[in-house]
Amino acid sequence: MSIQDQLKPLMERSDRQLDQILSASSTASGRLLEAMRYSVFNGGKRFRPVLAYAACQAITGRVESADASAAAVELIHAYSLVHDDLPAMDDDDLRRGQPTCHIKFDEATAILAGDALQTSAFSALLNHPTPEHLPQLLSELTAASGAMGMVAGQMIDLSAVGHALDVNALENMHQHKTGALIRASVRMGAISGGATAFQLNALTTYAEALGLAFQVQDDILDVEGDISTLGKQTGADAALDKPTYPALLGLGQAKMKARELIDKGLSALDSFGSEADLLRELARYVIQRNH
Repeated sequence: MSIQDQLKPLMERSDRQLDQILSASSTASGRLLEAMRYSVFNGGKRFRPVLAYAACQAITGRVESADASAAAVELIHAYSLVHDDLPAMDDDDLRRGQPTCHIKFDEATAILAGDALQTSAFSALLNHPTPEHLPQLLSELTAASGAMGMVAGQMIDLSAVGHALDVNALENMHQHKTGALIRASVRMGAISGGATAFQLNALTTYAEALGLAFQVQDDILDVEGDISTLGKQTGADAALDKPTYPALLGLGQAKMKARELIDKGLSALDSFGSEADLLRELARYVIQRNH
């Protein structure tokens, strides 16, 4: 079975959860809800919710146990993309081959839609089927998405434009900007399924390697990809004079770095059986993908 065939039911499950959450959103503005739905249902890969489901499966947890966590991480991801695309941030016109939220609607609506998606993520966790896990899940999501995680990474990224960063500083930026939410996706899925401390530690090592490899591959695709496949402008990092792995290491060394990280992530799964095979496939997919 191909990776796409394995992912399809989990992506569809994620979409159903997201649709239920947004359909239940109480808002006085139809335009706001339209912008929220536009930003969530615009062709995303659902990589983070799939990771949550796969981590839950890896510890033989029931997949439905991860529904709330999967929805929460994807809503945070969607909000972050809306805000990242804004003129004050990365100033992008295309996202997944479609006009970005602020182009489709307007800048103020995009800001508010992002705000609403962020709070919807935390609301989604309140429906977790095992309330005893809720404090830990809230802590994971808060740390990953806030000033200790993704937001900090975006601030470092903005501050780095036009400045030289070494590889260690670049890694620190990406561990926050991209890696923190990927790490949370895996950990929250595992926690939702009742992971032991040993299992959670191993999956955290996997997730940290995966998150950094994901960003290295993004940097590579910004050089090698094409707009029709990526669904967004290529060469944007170079145009903005942003530090990237290909710029610092060269394209060949950047590809080697991504492969080394995936090998590290796969090694962290050695104590798991076939129940973790989807996590293994996802790791390989990260550096094989073209979008």
